[in-house]
Amino acid sequence: MNEQNFVPLEQLAENYTKATSQLKRRIIICGGTGCIANGSMDVRDAMVSELKKAGEDVEVEIVAELDHPPFAGTYLSKSGCQGFCQMGPLMRIEPEGIFYCKVRKEDAADIVNLTLKNGEMIDRLAYVDPSTKKHCMKENEIAFYEKQTRVVLKNCTIEPENVEEYISQNGYFGARKAILEMQPEQICQELIDAGLRGRGGGGFPTGLKWKFTLASKNDKKYVICNGDEGDPGAFMDRSVMEGNPHAVLEGMIIAGRAIGADEGVVYVRAEYPLAVERMKRAVVDAEKHGLLGDNLFGSDFSFRIRIMEGAGAFVCGEETALIASVEGKRGMPMPKPPFPAQCGLYGKPTVINNVETLASVPFILREGAAKYNSVGTEKSPGTKTFALTGHVANTGLIEVPFGATLREIVYDIGGGTIDNNGRISGEDFKSVQIGGPSGGCLTPAMLDMPMDFDSLKSVGAMVGSGGLVVMNNQTCMVKVARFFMKFTQNESCGKCVPCREGTKQMLALLDDIIEGRATGETLELLEETAKAVQLGSLCGLGKTAPNPVLSTLRYFREEYESHVFKKICPTGECSALARPEIDPIKCKGCTMCARKCPVGAISGVVKMAHKIDTDKCIKCGACKAACKFGAIHGI
Repeated sequence: MNEQNFVPLEQLAENYTKATSQLKRRIIICGGTGCIANGSMDVRDAMVSELKKAGEDVEVEIVAELDHPPFAGTYLSKSGCQGFCQMGPLMRIEPEGIFYCKVRKEDAADIVNLTLKNGEMIDRLAYVDPSTKKHCMKENEIAFYEKQTRVVLKNCTIEPENVEEYISQNGYFGARKAILEMQPEQICQELIDAGLRGRGGGGFPTGLKWKFTLASKNDKKYVICNGDEGDPGAFMDRSVMEGNPHAVLEGMIIAGRAIGADEGVVYVRAEYPLAVERMKRAVVDAEKHGLLGDNLFGSDFSFRIRIMEGAGAFVCGEETALIASVEGKRGMPMPKPPFPAQCGLYGKPTVINNVETLASVPFILREGAAKYNSVGTEKSPGTKTFALTGHVANTGLIEVPFGATLREIVYDIGGGTIDNNGRISGEDFKSVQIGGPSGGCLTPAMLDMPMDFDSLKSVGAMVGSGGLVVMNNQTCMVKVARFFMKFTQNESCGKCVPCREGTKQMLALLDDIIEGRATGETLELLEETAKAVQLGSLCGLGKTAPNPVLSTLRYFREEYESHVFKKICPTGECSALARPEIDPIKCKGCTMCARKCPVGAISGVVKMAHKIDTDKCIKCGACKAACKFGAIHGI
């Protein structure tokens, strides 16, 4: 794109403002992957049909051109992920500020005829607060939203495929400032002053990484956006790419200016087709408006971006493996040094940041470092997105300042823990797995610990990409460790022996534990192997693979010991080690089991259901063999 194709940002923003200045109403339907899978686009189509039946003028795309008259009807747009995934499909009605959840296409007629025509609220579509039973008609009445601080996710409510709307929200103004008003050294320093740390897991200072790459002398440099999000239960980067793709591109442009690069690559997980589609559309639209290409903003700085789908391997999230994949090689990590800042893509200096990190950059350039680090903690400034899942009432995508406590996230935003039947269970919190396969477990004793890079590291966990899996007291922590170990063992590239063989050995030892074959030596060997893999592995995948095992051994050791020494799974989740029990319906009170028990673990009176003391039971099977009614289970 040449200089003459560039249209000033102020004009593009004015075009959009004029085009929407006379809207009668705007209806925003969540267009994130979760809501789309739940039928949100069917809702949109039904709303268009019902509005037209009612004689309304409807548009699903706004034409933002100076010579085009403003649209005065109802603008029915989609958004990115609005976060409250469990309540989707979601709908916002402006200017009234009405928030409806779990909307179906069958609701369209009532929404048009009752709410839009007569101003009546539809109770069945309102969010009901489980504690107060109040029907919340607006977003700011819902604790899930009220307790958050949205920076990266703020623009996920705009039309993600409309570059003019992004610009009207001050989009690309940070990139213009970086290109026309700042030198590369100043940009790096602004990021350092802001304290932005990498949101992909390691937490390395972003400005420092850029500064190192800037110092590498070469006529060719690259910027890579790592969108290969593969942690189980994590969907933060996917949602940002789907809902705010231009923020990612703008962050890459600023990074390119900071390090002297003229080319960028967005490496998107292939399992994210909607993110791939919207990122590609964003690149095309940015090029069309002169925001990518040659002579950006009338300067001598040029920058191009291409979208590449990932190779489907978790290890490709590691930066050197990702580089190999972009080059068309098998995604396998390489020893460091040299670091990508010195020798990266095609042997050239390369900066690699994840999606959330890059999407945070425009705000810093536009608003300044001081405003950015006014929230968060001293060593972990800003906000962090988390994917809140598991045994929690309100699952979804959230964003909170660093320093927020686990209690605030689980109870204030998440609405508290739930039991296995989905009922809110009050103080049934057992643990949170944070950081995915590379992370660790947090316990009830850590509920009031600030969530930041350093605090989490001190307890053997890590922020990671931001997955938060909440677990209740019915969860077996040994099985949790096994789940993550199975994942990392499958995803190991096999290049280095400690990771390839060590993860396989740890998985076998965990199988011995949950299947009742383990001894005291098994626990010792598991811990020794975990530490050896942590120390000897080549890349971050192997070095962090033992974290779920080590953290559960550290904080839930009695649960491991119950499996190993008592041959009992306290939660009953491990079928081979289920708690022995007598079915009170089948038991006839014949006392035969009590008479056969060698350790006196069974009690009861004649013709009444008996009970087993699981602390005394040695699971010898004598009672089960003696019972003629099949009343004894778990042995």
